Amino acid sequence: MVLEDTIDDDGSEGATDLLRVIGRQLRLLRERAGLTQRELGEQLGYSEDLIRSLERGRRTPQPEFLDAADELLGAGGLLRAAKEDVARAKARARVRHPAWFRDYARLEADAVELCYYSNHTIPGLFQTEAHARALYAMRKPLLDDETIEQRVAARLARQTLLTSRPGPMVSCVIEEAALRRPIGEWDLHTSQLEELIRLGRLRNVELQVMPLDRPEHAGMGGPFILLTPEGRPQVGYLEVQNISRLITDLAEVRVLAARYGCVRAQALSPRESLIRIERLLEQR
Repeated sequence: MVLEDTIDDDGSEGATDLLRVIGRQLRLLRERAGLTQRELGEQLGYSEDLIRSLERGRRTPQPEFLDAADELLGAGGLLRAAKEDVARAKARARVRHPAWFRDYARLEADAVELCYYSNHTIPGLFQTEAHARALYAMRKPLLDDETIEQRVAARLARQTLLTSRPGPMVSCVIEEAALRRPIGEWDLHTSQLEELIRLGRLRNVELQVMPLDRPEHAGMGGPFILLTPEGRPQVGYLEVQNISRLITDLAEVRVLAARYGCVRAQALSPRESLIRIERLLEQR
């Protein structure tokens, strides 16, 4: 029976430190009791390798293990008391971003203004849970189920930005082609379009559609984000094929800002955009 999980060091520094502390305590208590790792494992019903991993802080001890080890080693509640801290660490570890996205996510959380131009997908802040899960499920190479759920949870957690008060001002231009692609089949896509209409009506959100019939287009260079953290200069963010780049050079940011202004001018107005999305729903 497997009674432990692995918490990845990547993005889980606090959890990792906690597991190392518990591991050192376990080792000291075991040595005080005069037991080897194999002997402790045999008495608790675990393998020697598992005990070794726990002592090194590479595994997450389950509540059952902490209770049993506390009693066997005469810890007086020391190990048992760590159960709540471990549970909180595991919960935090479930909501984490891939390494290449983490710098942007930290800036986004403090943003007072967000500007998106998306030509291929619906931005993560606007995705429904089902849409996000469908995107991760079709990722190649394939992601395992646990990673998919972690990524979906992290994406949904970011979306509180849109409804927080005071929330950031958010503008977004999405290509009509992205709105016509039924990611996850039409039932899921219908819910996604309905969610875009709902979000587009929020006071702090301006959603625009770039129609397919525009003869001129300032965004042919690809998608990008402009982000203004509170009390700091605006920055740009580019992402392609899991490679990301934060742009802090003022001249480069000004180029992106000018380009974004042109993209918005060429797109449908927010009101026209909501009407266009409603028509897409009717066509379905």
